[in-house]
Parts: sequence; C-alpha cells; structure tokens
Amino acid sequence: MDTGEPAGAVVAAAGGEKRAALLRQITEEGGFAFVASAEKAAAGDLRAAEAAREMAWEQLHSGPWREVEPAWRDAYALACLHVASIRAGDDRRTALRALDMGLIMGGDLLRAELEAAIARVPAYRNGDSNGDTGIDAERWMEGLSRNRDLADVLKVLPVKSLSCKQIERRTCISLEAFIHDYFLRGSPVILSGCIDHWPARTKWKDIKYLERIAGDRTVPVEVGKNYVCNEWRQDLITFSQFLERMWSPDCSANLTYLAQHPLFDQIKELREDIVVPDYCYAGGGELQSLNAWFGPDGTVTPLHHDPHHNLFAQVLGRKYIRLYNASISEDLYPHMETMLSSTSQVDLDNIDVKEFPRTEGLEFMDCILEEGDLLYIPPKWWHYVRSLSISFSVSFWWRTPILPSEGS
Repeated sequence: MDTGEPAGAVVAAAGGEKRAALLRQITEEGGFAFVASAEKAAAGDLRAAEAAREMAWEQLHSGPWREVEPAWRDAYALACLHVASIRAGDDRRTALRALDMGLIMGGDLLRAELEAAIARVPAYRNGDSNGDTGIDAERWMEGLSRNRDLADVLKVLPVKSLSCKQIERRTCISLEAFIHDYFLRGSPVILSGCIDHWPARTKWKDIKYLERIAGDRTVPVEVGKNYVCNEWRQDLITFSQFLERMWSPDCSANLTYLAQHPLFDQIKELREDIVVPDYCYAGGGELQSLNAWFGPDGTVTPLHHDPHHNLFAQVLGRKYIRLYNASISEDLYPHMETMLSSTSQVDLDNIDVKEFPRTEGLEFMDCILEEGDLLYIPPKWWHYVRSLSISFSVSFWWRTPILPSEGS
C-alpha cells in the first residue's frame, strides 16, 4: 500500500521504533543508566554515548558469551551507532572502528543501520595514508610463493606427511558427479579449476587493493600457535595493523591469524570478489556460514572436526591439510571439555605416542592444497591445517537434510 511517505522516512520510522523497543527491553533488564545515557547520546552527547557503550561492553563480558542477553548485544550496537554518528565529522577512523565493533560484537537488530552507516564512511579516500604498511608488491608475491620445494615443506609437516593416501583430485566436475561420487559417499575430494573466474583470484594478489578496501576496518585476530595453547589470545586490530604484524621480525614467534571470521558479511566489497560454488547446494543445501582464513606461513589449525559440509577454497597461497575419517574419532582422543569436544588432544606436530597410543598407525589422507583449489571435507571428518605461505582461504559451510553414508 502506498502511504505517500518517502521511502527514507519509512525506514527512519522503522529504525526509530526498533530503538524505542530496544530501550524498553533494556529498561526491563534493569539497564536504567544505559537508557538515560543512550537518550542523551541520541541528542549528540559524546560523553554519554561513550558511557553507554562502556556499560553495554561490561554486560557483554559479564559471563560466558552464550549466556549474554541478546538485548545487550543490540544495546552495544546502538551505542556504537551513536558514537560513530557523533565522531564521523571529525574522526572518520574512530567512527569506522565503532561501527565495525558494532558489527562484530553487536546483535542483528540494528545490523542494517550499521552497514548503512559504514557505507557513508568510506574506508579509504585519495590522499589518506590509510595506515599504509609499506609492503611492496614484490615482497608480497614472494610471501605467496614461499615453500615451493617439497624437501623444505616436509621439514615443517607432521611425521608421515604425504606418504600415505592422497586425497583424490578432479578437474571442475559437474554438480551431479560431485553428488554421486563424493557427497553421498561422504568422501573428500579436491576440485581444481572451479574458482578461476573469481575476481578474488587476481584482485587479492594486489596488496594495495586489500589495503584500500579493508585497511581501516577493524577485525578480530588470533595470536599464538593455536587456540588450544595457553598463550593464545584474541586481539581487535585494523586490517592494516594485521598486515604489518605479518611482516614484523617476530612474526613467527607471535603468529597472528584472521581465522574463521565472517569477513565477507563485514566488508561487502570483498564479498563481491567471490562466488558461492554450486557444489554448496548439494542435497538441497543451506549455507550456514562463509568465513575467511588469512595469515602468514606457519599458522596452524589443530586437529578438529566441524558439524557441517565444508567446501574450503584456497584463493591465495598454499596449505597442507590432513584428514581422518569420522569413524575413528575415539582413536583421536577428543578433549573432554564441552567447549573443545570437537578438537583432538593429539598435537600432530609433536605426537606423544605414550599418552595417545591409539593414534599410531591410524590411516589418514592428505594433500597440499594449491592456489585455486577447492577441498570438500564431509561433516565430522577430522582435519589439521598448516599454511605453507601467506594464505587466504574461504570456507563454505552448509547443512542438508540428506545425510551421506559413513566415509568410504
């Protein structure tokens, strides 16, 4: 029905109703101080906006993340919108960071408003230093082509690597062949030549392009050997700062990895550089998540399994991947803690056979995933991943009502 009102006014009214309903909910949660500050922030009070954001931040960290009331995540997003609105005129980077934090930590209620606000605060302007990392193109390309010699590669891989069953490799097969030969059988396969048409295959090789598109954007990164180590932590830094860490002298001792992050929901320009492969619709599939994995050589994802079908795209660089059939899960000693129950206690880089005797002699399959390859990993299959160069990968998780048979 035509109300006679401009579309912008209708959207603004809807947004105002959402915010009002959210403030009523926060009041019911006892957040009277937050509501008072948010109302002042809406009128342009920066101190009140920052105070509201701090109050919401404290609520987000008041206990385990899964127990945080969803309304407080939306409240944090609202406070970020207020801070960004007030700061956009005189400090675009601070405004952009506030909006990114709203996307990363906030709820879904105001996500469209956050995205619209980001579109009004360009990530890069001509003449802006944009946190230039000073990485030249030649050095970047050298990092992408590192560890080409097999003898050198074997020195850093787990024992027995590339000596057992290799993952089958096919070239750009049909969806029907994929379903019949691999999906329904629950069998891994490497698919070559399927993503050569992606703009990302050429654009992401240009370090200046990545800096221009994403340089000022705030992203979550993992720091340390991997997420089961005591020294592991998470930081929130700009994309340019992340690139600088990749080239710092102590990079290997302080590995920084942008891992399993929905980067493409956050930075729409990068999402336009990739295409969801048709294989992800096998079995009436429904895409669950689309995540980025970007880091220097030497990053490791320890042996673990995921609940969904996984199509892993190697856009830049190379990775070593080892797979174990889901049927031998108990022989891989899953952690007993609920939070880590899908991760193995076995460190493949330093296997303690005395502590984990059943792992010795277990059959596995592995590969070096080359630039431009797709790897299909069936649900519950255990996998270990090590980057052999600077590497940028994309994982497509999808679920389906059709359950493949146990792995072949």
